[in-house]
Amino acid sequence: MFTSMHLLRQRRFVPLFATQLLNAFNDNVYKTTMVLFVVYKVYSSPDTETLFSGIASAVFIVPFFLLSAIAGQLADLRDKARIIRIVKAAEIGIMTIGAAGLVLAWQDTAVDWLAIPLLMLALFAMGVHSTFFGPIKYAILPQHLKKDEVLAGTGLVEAGTYLAIMAGTILAGFLAEMVEVAALGVIGFALIGYMVSRRVPPAPPMGEPERVDFNPFTSSWTMVRDVSRNREVFYAILAISFFWTIGSVLFIQFPPLAKNVLFADPAVASLFLVFFSIGVAIGSVAVNMLLKGRVSARYSPASVLAMGAMVAVFYVICREWNRTVVDESLMGIGTFLSHPLAWAVLASLLLIAVFGGMFVVPLYAFLTTKVATNKASRAVAANNIVNSGAMVVGALLAMGLSGLGVPLAEQLLLSAAMCLVSAWLGRRLHLAELASDQPDPLPIPGGRG
Repeated sequence: MFTSMHLLRQRRFVPLFATQLLNAFNDNVYKTTMVLFVVYKVYSSPDTETLFSGIASAVFIVPFFLLSAIAGQLADLRDKARIIRIVKAAEIGIMTIGAAGLVLAWQDTAVDWLAIPLLMLALFAMGVHSTFFGPIKYAILPQHLKKDEVLAGTGLVEAGTYLAIMAGTILAGFLAEMVEVAALGVIGFALIGYMVSRRVPPAPPMGEPERVDFNPFTSSWTMVRDVSRNREVFYAILAISFFWTIGSVLFIQFPPLAKNVLFADPAVASLFLVFFSIGVAIGSVAVNMLLKGRVSARYSPASVLAMGAMVAVFYVICREWNRTVVDESLMGIGTFLSHPLAWAVLASLLLIAVFGGMFVVPLYAFLTTKVATNKASRAVAANNIVNSGAMVVGALLAMGLSGLGVPLAEQLLLSAAMCLVSAWLGRRLHLAELASDQPDPLPIPGGRG
C-alpha cells in the first residue's frame, strides 16, 4: 500500500493534514509578507537586507535549539492532539502581535523601535509555536497509520507543507503591497486553524509515565545522546541537518538575490518560492512512489548530488542574467517572463526543489519508524535540536559571506559544494540501513557463539 491518496479519505489522517496545511500556510503568509515588506519597502541596501533576512531566520530558529527537547518529551508523555489544540490557540495571540507590527510598519510609525521589534517578537513566538508542533506532526503518524502507510503519510505531510508554503507565498507576494489586509488575514487563518485542530483524533502517550526534564540544556543533551545510539537515526539526523544548513543559506540569500541580481519585484520573488514549493511537493510524492512505501535512503545520495548540480546550473543562469540585463529597474511577472532566461531560472529552481524533496522526505520517516513508538516525538525533537544548530550556522555563514563582500550569486556555489557532504552522509545512512537489514549470523555448531 504505497499510494498516498487513500489517506486523504481517512478521518485518522485528514484533520492532522489540514491542521499542518493551515499552519504552514499562515506561518508563511506572515513571514514572507514581513520579509518582503521590510526588504523592499524599509531598507535599500543589499548588505542590510541580507543582515535582516539572516537575523529573522536566526530569531525563528533559536526556539528550536532551546525548547525542542522539552517539546519532544511533552509530545511523547502527553496526548498529542491536546498539545496541538493548545499550540493552535496560542497562534491566535501570536498573530495578533505580528499583525500590530505589520500595521505600524505600513503606517511608518515607530518603525525601528516598535514595529520591527513587534515583528521579531511574533516571529520568535512562531518559532516557539513551531517547536512544539514540529515533533507531533511526524510522531503522531505511527499512532494513527499502519506501518506501510507511514512513509506515504510523511510524504503527504511534507508535500502538503510545501503546497501550503506555495499558496502562502503567492498570497504574501500580493499582500506585501497590502499589509493591512495581511494583518487581518493572519489572525483569521489562525482562528480557522484552531477550529480544524479540534478534529484531530486523540493520540495518548504510548509508554509508562516519566518525569519531564524542563532544563533546556540537560534535556537537549540527554535526548540527542540517547537517540544517536541508533546508527540509522544518527545518520538520518546528520544528513537532514546538513541539508538544512544548505537550505538556510539558500533561503537567506533568496530575497536579496531576487531583488539585486535578477532585478525581480516582490511578486516575482514569490513566484520563485512557488516553483520551489511545487518542486519539493513533487519530490516528496515521487520518492514515495519509487520506494513503494519502504523507508529507505536508497535514492538519497543521488538525489542530493543532482540537487547540487542544479544549484550550480542556477548560479550560471544568474551570472548570465546579470550580463544581459540593461535596465536594472525591478521587473514584474510579465516583464520577467518575457526574458529569454526566465524559464531556465524557474526550471532550475523547480529541479533543485524536486531533488531536495526526494533526498529529505525518507530521512524524516527514519526518525519515526526506527525507534520505539513511545519515543518517536523525542527522535523528531532531537533532530530539530541538531537541525536548528545547523541552520544557525548556515545563517551566520550567509551573513559572514555578505559581510566579507562575497557577491550573492557566488554564494550559491558554496551551497552546491555542500551537497557533496550531504551525499556522503546519505550514503553512510544507506550503508547503516543495509547493515541493520542483515540477519544475525547463525551460531557455529560446537562453537562459542
